[in-house]
Amino acid sequence: MSVVNVDEVKRDLSRYLERVAQGEEVVIASAGNPVAKLVPYQVPAAPRVPGYWKGKVRIAADFDVLPPEIAAALWCGSTDSCRIPIDATGHK
Repeated sequence: MSVVNVDEVKRDLSRYLERVAQGEEVVIASAGNPVAKLVPYQVPAAPRVPGYWKGKVRIAADFDVLPPEIAAALWCGSTDSCRIPIDATGHK
């Protein structure tokens, strides 16, 4: 991996693109500080298929219910000092 100044890349972009195409990573720096990295493009292995997880995942009916003790800790800092009435579904 080489580090080059942004001015060098501006002057000779095609040379750096050739190096990247051969597999090298090039870090572009401005005033000595890295700001970007040129890396070879990689084609995704396979396109995503919608519905891949269909039938493989089950979400419980109560997945979005906040337990009262967690609700109290979030809103009050602890379950001992909470004075906000919280019902069994975790709502104030």
